[in-house]
Amino acid sequence: MENKTGKNVSSGAKKVESLEKETAAAQAANGGTPEKTVRKTTKTQTKVQTSTPRKTAKSKSPAEKKEDAAAEKRLFAAKAKAEKKEKKLLKKAELKQKKLDKKLAIKQKKLEKKETVAKRKADRKQERLERAAALKEKRVEKRAERIARREMLRNESKADRRARIAREKKERIALKRQRAIAREKQREQRLKAREAGRERRAQDRRHKREQKTERKKHAPGFGGWLAAVISLGVACLALSSIVTAGAFRMNDMTLETANGYRSTLYELTEASEDMDGNLSKLRVSSGTNEQRTLLTEILVDTELMESALERMPIDSVTSTDISAFVNKTGSYCRTLLSKLDRGGTLTEGEKNTVEYLYNINAGLYHELNEMTTHMTEKEFMAFIGGKEGSVSQKFGEMGQSTLHEPEDTVDAPFSQEGNVGENKLAGEEEISETRAEELAKQYFENYHIAETHFTGETLARETTCYNFTLKDESGNEIFAQITKNGGKLAFFDTYEECTEKNFDLDTCEGIAREFLGGLGIEGVEAVWMSDGGMVADLTFVTVTNGVRIYPELIRVRVCESKGRVVGMDAAGYLFNRDPARTVGSSMSREEAQEKLSAGLTPYSAHLAVIPLNGEEVLAHEFACTYGEEEYFVYLDAQTGEELQVYRVQSSARGSYLR
Repeated sequence: MENKTGKNVSSGAKKVESLEKETAAAQAANGGTPEKTVRKTTKTQTKVQTSTPRKTAKSKSPAEKKEDAAAEKRLFAAKAKAEKKEKKLLKKAELKQKKLDKKLAIKQKKLEKKETVAKRKADRKQERLERAAALKEKRVEKRAERIARREMLRNESKADRRARIAREKKERIALKRQRAIAREKQREQRLKAREAGRERRAQDRRHKREQKTERKKHAPGFGGWLAAVISLGVACLALSSIVTAGAFRMNDMTLETANGYRSTLYELTEASEDMDGNLSKLRVSSGTNEQRTLLTEILVDTELMESALERMPIDSVTSTDISAFVNKTGSYCRTLLSKLDRGGTLTEGEKNTVEYLYNINAGLYHELNEMTTHMTEKEFMAFIGGKEGSVSQKFGEMGQSTLHEPEDTVDAPFSQEGNVGENKLAGEEEISETRAEELAKQYFENYHIAETHFTGETLARETTCYNFTLKDESGNEIFAQITKNGGKLAFFDTYEECTEKNFDLDTCEGIAREFLGGLGIEGVEAVWMSDGGMVADLTFVTVTNGVRIYPELIRVRVCESKGRVVGMDAAGYLFNRDPARTVGSSMSREEAQEKLSAGLTPYSAHLAVIPLNGEEVLAHEFACTYGEEEYFVYLDAQTGEELQVYRVQSSARGSYLR
């Protein structure tokens, strides 16, 4: 029989070994086991080792089972506590890591923003540097062009100069023509768009009418109702038919009337737009044939506008105001056409009047275009119904805008006529820029000049001038132009604060005459003096053998506070100065005076050479009164025909002519 004692002991030893391992694990979990437990375990181990096989195989006692359960429970509690602590530490570590990541992201974002700002600053700085470099390069190019042009102008011959001027004039004319063509194309596009808009609106109206008719066709029938109340139904049907037919006829008439007025408004707008373009061209045109064509087209436009105004439902006052402007424009165009047909040319004053007509019509066209573009159907129906509204108010404003008076005034007789004949400076010797600067300092030697700067050249009125800016000791700037041919002071202007009247007109005349004498200008007479504010405006002309030569005109401004010349324009004198000019015979002063209009009382008379249509004409000048009003009348010295009439008017800015 096999001996199993050794096996039992081995099995008990294994159990003891297993229990020791569990106890050691429990001690590790609890941080150590009390000595009593250890002793108990040792006793148990000894007991197990010394027990017989029969005892080992027995079941555990309740106390042992209870101890084992308590040990196991403590083990699980220790494990749960350890896991909980581990989770808490892990969560804390995760939160800390998140905070670190967030701080790192914020720091990274700040760094990126800082880098972006720095990059933008660098880009802006680079752009500024590039723009500055481009501007500098452009200035260098312009300066080089000016130097090259100055050198070219200095070395070119008279023939080359004439050819260059003609070429530049052709280029300017070609540029103007291109702009005019572009404007004409824009106008055609606007007309096409307006026509397309009208067609679209007409189609919308037709579509609405068709929809309305279609809805009426599909209206519910009256059969059952008529069957119930046949007699009343017949009466109501007849009455409704009459009312409906009348309403349709009324709607058709209203729609037809509205379309007619709308078409008239578009016609008025188009005529004003066309006149705007023609007046715009006329104010810059210099060719007689082109001017005649433009004036004829403007006459047609005025007829169209007048016809449209007669058909518009506007009040009589507004219609009268706008019609007066349209009729005045047509009448003036007929006058200018008649003058051109007689071989005359448009004067500066007549061009100023054309400019005035252009400005008034430009405002009128702008208002009409705005109104036709933005007005609603309701506003338009109220207008054609005779009710007050935005459309009628706009027409009233347009009527008031046509009442402005033209600014065709001059501040001296024939001051806007320009050059007559050839430029007399063309034969003078050309001077250099350095010599011109020396002359400028010499002309203003009594002005205590501290600085002088050359600012370029100007081609004005068929001559080239050197431009200079001079500063006196007080910092006042003087702009002066020295002619390249002859080195003459043609123009200068400066601002002086003149607040007191310390010098009268006679004294100012002496100051101006002394200044002109310093320029070498002698033998002149003041023919017009005006006192505007604290500055005296004086006009001088050359007097030869008692004859006033108005083409040789000089305008001088004198500050009445300081008694100093603050402005001068001697271009007419320099361009038209002709010491060898001869004056032909004329009728006597008495014979000419008999040609004056009845009611005019002359109080002064002179023989004068006046510029008229680009030519010099000998005339008798009469200063006259008519009641309390004062006039200057110029009669042809050969025929006694009236050539020019000025009316003297006074205002806060002094006396002026009209």
